[in-house]
Amino acid sequence: MPLNLYALLPCCNRMPEMLYFSPMISKNENKTPSLLRHFFLGFVKIHILHHAAQEPVFGLALIRELARHGYELSPGTLYPVLHELERAGYLQREDRVVDGKVRKYYRATPRGRQALDDAQAKIHELVVEVLQREGPVHPPERDTPQG
Repeated sequence: MPLNLYALLPCCNRMPEMLYFSPMISKNENKTPSLLRHFFLGFVKIHILHHAAQEPVFGLALIRELARHGYELSPGTLYPVLHELERAGYLQREDRVVDGKVRKYYRATPRGRQALDDAQAKIHELVVEVLQREGPVHPPERDTPQG
């Protein structure tokens, strides 16, 4: 059963539609720590910035792309995240008419590209240390206070 991550969206004033992360994280989805929800929202935002830095993207294409990575988002979940990133200056929106309908395209701004670059460096460091188990196995020892 997918993990319900609707609490990922602190930017919303109303309860959004459900956001799901397919891999089972917890046997009891109601007991999943909110910290994990925040991690997953961060992953989604990084995916959005990554794709928006490559080319202009629109909502449905992002929903499909994120589904390839195990995230099932509805438009009612994705668009508030896009609007939040736009308000924060990480994305710029451009309205285009496609087949007689207005489609909102988003692309990364210079600020969004810088945030993505910063995130990529941290992701690399995290992967090396956590997934490849390189680096210190235990936290560095602290000097004990002399007393």
